Amino acid sequence: MKNVAVIGAGTMGNGIAHTFAQFNFKVNLIDISEDSLQKGMTTISKNLDRMVVKEKITESDKETTLRNITTFTSIKEAVKNVDLVIEAATENTTLKTKIFKELDEYCSIETILATNTSSISITEIAASTKRPEKVIGMHFMNPVPIMKLVEIIKGYNTSDKVVNTIISLSKTLQKTPIKVNDYPGFVANRILMPMINESIETLYNNVAGVKEIDTVMKLGMAHPMGPLQLADFIGLDVCLSILNVLYNGYKNPKYAPCPLLVNMVMAGKLGLKSGEGFYDYTNHKKAEKVAKMFS
Repeated sequence: MKNVAVIGAGTMGNGIAHTFAQFNFKVNLIDISEDSLQKGMTTISKNLDRMVVKEKITESDKETTLRNITTFTSIKEAVKNVDLVIEAATENTTLKTKIFKELDEYCSIETILATNTSSISITEIAASTKRPEKVIGMHFMNPVPIMKLVEIIKGYNTSDKVVNTIISLSKTLQKTPIKVNDYPGFVANRILMPMINESIETLYNNVAGVKEIDTVMKLGMAHPMGPLQLADFIGLDVCLSILNVLYNGYKNPKYAPCPLLVNMVMAGKLGLKSGEGFYDYTNHKKAEKVAKMFS
């Protein structure tokens, strides 16, 4: 398995493409817009530059990594001869099932189809294809080149052979794969999102301020970043989407999104990517400082 396609050039997609390319896989990076592809490649180049400065890789390694990535705006053209496709589009069930229907049509019958979804049912996504045994969850953590964990989610029909192939592949990328079963939120977000939501509720109920809540969790629980700042980094819209998946999947009020989170997303306050969330990132240097914490 040396040829991989990644759908989506955003934060997760470009991180996944970077990681595979760094380990000498040939990567086809796909997005609907040339502008998004250019931004994704610029991000990859900047992240590689940081690794060169930190002497984690050489300048030659950087150039090889960039040469290993080819960009496409057409799914059909990009997935012709790949062994694996990893979808990293927006966390939206309708969009993902549409993409997987296309992949099922355009990919070789031997191609494994993976999704980087952080909460949506693998079984539901797989049902949109004629190869559910070859559909699997491969949930990377952000930032992908740095974080070691990959949640490997086995759908109801995913074959053991595919699971074992993806586990082995993850180890090739020097990641730690953890196999989990297909339930809303899997493990990572089933635990993380209620904590973030409760932090927002704590703010909403005026128990303490943003910095105070984050400081308690950093100093008291040894978290590298407070939950409200982490929510900003993830994207408040993404947090809301995952909480809705959990709430709809389990019908349990403990997963109901805090009204403050709902209002902030409706107002366009999405965190780092919009310039404002629980913190203000309109100052470019401040935003860059936060981004560097994860590089």
